[in-house]
Amino acid sequence: MARTSGDTALRARADGQHDTAPKTKARLDLFKFVPFRLNRLAAEVSSALSTEYQERHGLDIPAWRVLATLGFRNDACSAQFISQCTRTHKSTISRAVTQLLHEALIERVENEADRREFRLQLTRKGRTLYEELFPQLLRREDEILACLTAQERKQFSALLGKIEQSLDLIQTSEEADAKQAY
Repeated sequence: MARTSGDTALRARADGQHDTAPKTKARLDLFKFVPFRLNRLAAEVSSALSTEYQERHGLDIPAWRVLATLGFRNDACSAQFISQCTRTHKSTISRAVTQLLHEALIERVENEADRREFRLQLTRKGRTLYEELFPQLLRREDEILACLTAQERKQFSALLGKIEQSLDLIQTSEEADAKQAY
């Protein structure tokens, strides 16, 4: 009868020789895995900021993303642009747009280049809310980053920029506006 490598390993263990059984594979330590850490950090920071607009104004995170995207732009844009810019699923942005339209914080305007398409922009009420919220959010950002020195903040921003660049992500408002897409 032919012997298998399993028989040999069992005999070797019985004889007190070294164990040749396969070793347990190394596990992925999520707390050292950069994508996991970035995702968790982004979710936590987003949640910390959301208290500024959720408790006071009843806006959820997707609604704020729509307002914020429209607020930093000089002109109207499509929901698709907002979805791409914020990396938020288009159905989530669509629900937020519906909510914001209902609350008269944003409005649809006809795209002059393509009359079949509508673009979105802040209403006066939406602009007022945006202007009220963004200084509060900048203060909250400062609180979150208070654990870093000014030099570390610069380095952190530069490192994030390098990663964004390596992934070919748009990094400035001007670049996004010039491409008219994200």
